[in-house]
Amino acid sequence: MEAWKEEDEEKKLLSNHEEEEALVIELGELDVPRQKEESGSPEPEPALIEGWPSLHDVEAILQYTFNDRRLLEEALTHHSFADKSFCYERLEYVGDSVLNLLFAKEQYFQYPGMRPGLLTRLRAANVDTEKLARVAVRHGLHRYLRHRKPVFEEQIAEFKRAILDYPLHSSGLIDVPKALADIVESTIGAVFIDCNFSLDIVWKVFQRLLEPIISHSALKLHPVTELYELCQKKSLKLRFGDLWNESSSFIVFVNDQLVGKATYKPKKDIALNRAAKDALENIGSLFGKEESTYEDDRDLKKLEKDNELQ
Repeated sequence: MEAWKEEDEEKKLLSNHEEEEALVIELGELDVPRQKEESGSPEPEPALIEGWPSLHDVEAILQYTFNDRRLLEEALTHHSFADKSFCYERLEYVGDSVLNLLFAKEQYFQYPGMRPGLLTRLRAANVDTEKLARVAVRHGLHRYLRHRKPVFEEQIAEFKRAILDYPLHSSGLIDVPKALADIVESTIGAVFIDCNFSLDIVWKVFQRLLEPIISHSALKLHPVTELYELCQKKSLKLRFGDLWNESSSFIVFVNDQLVGKATYKPKKDIALNRAAKDALENIGSLFGKEESTYEDDRDLKKLEKDNELQ
């Protein structure tokens, strides 16, 4: 009996050993990411497709040299180009959070008397999709976006033409390719991780690229918000007519009188914004346009006056 027990134990041990060997073989066949080996030599540049510009060119734009260029490659890769596991979306998420924190920090100390509502508006104007897309175009980052969507090139070309009419910001009146803003945020995220999470280094790299930064004196209300505020102050009845399904249009009535209209087929929001803008341009001659009573705007004017006295 004892001999049988010993034989059974040997079989179990042998079986466990064979299972462990099989597991090792399976793991060896997997493409498991490895930590970078410590080395004094710089990491080689990632292999790029033929004709793809060098990542060194992007580093020259940023005036920052990456320790791990894979981060930069990932930051410039759209999910249409490669597997979802290697695209800029996760870095974009990081960069968006970092950018909001950086502006909150800078504005808190730059405008010590500014109310939170206006601080929020000011930060939003500097980190919104249009503002960041302008950054990408101004510095040529869009040329390094890896994608397989030909429509992107057409959209970017149209955006570059449209911003000529709005030197600083259109306040929602033009169509913005979101991918342009995405790669700015993802690049911020890549630098943040590469520099070991130093906010000071990230701000040093991107403050120059984000210029011109929208100041409180240049901040404007969104057309729809401005129109609502104006009509509320003057006790005017405001009504929007949604004709999007019929003609990709919006019309605006004030006291049942047509004061604005706009058509924009690609995006409903832009058609609405343009209709509100058209109404603002016409409402003054019909009802008399006065200054907004929006509480944050009163704070804005007070701050401007205080700055003039300093």
